[in-house]
Amino acid sequence: MQTLRTAALADIDAMWALRTRAIAHGCPGHYAPEVIGPWSAAPVPRSYAGLVQGGGAVIAEERGAMLGYAILDLASGEVDAVFVDPQAGGRGVGKTMLAALERMARERGFLRLYVSASLNAVAFYRAAGFAVLRSAVYAHSSGIALDCVEMENQLGGAG
Repeated sequence: MQTLRTAALADIDAMWALRTRAIAHGCPGHYAPEVIGPWSAAPVPRSYAGLVQGGGAVIAEERGAMLGYAILDLASGEVDAVFVDPQAGGRGVGKTMLAALERMARERGFLRLYVSASLNAVAFYRAAGFAVLRSAVYAHSSGIALDCVEMENQLGGAG
């Protein structure tokens, strides 16, 4: 049975390794190899420690194994990350974690969430109620330009 818990600083390396596996598995067909290579090889961003320490990161686990993680920037209402281990795909892990982020956002009075979704994740966010705002290009810290789709989800019952 999958459970959710708040992420801790000690989880960051395992979270980043899971993210790298997810990119390698889910992004071919949406991005060229010359984009995926530097993107997946990028080091953990400095912002991760603050986001995790701030309490905005959740980890989905089953029998001690990390199935995925999601991060909400509690200052802005931006979904920073939702990554599911490729071996756990299709089991509702991402949906469960995103629902947890939505609860966090509502508890803090946010009226909407937004995300710069990678191209492979657009259908996931649409299915979760996010609407497309515009196509964009995200300037990744590795120096590459990632095509993405800016999306938002209006949260009912905030406050």
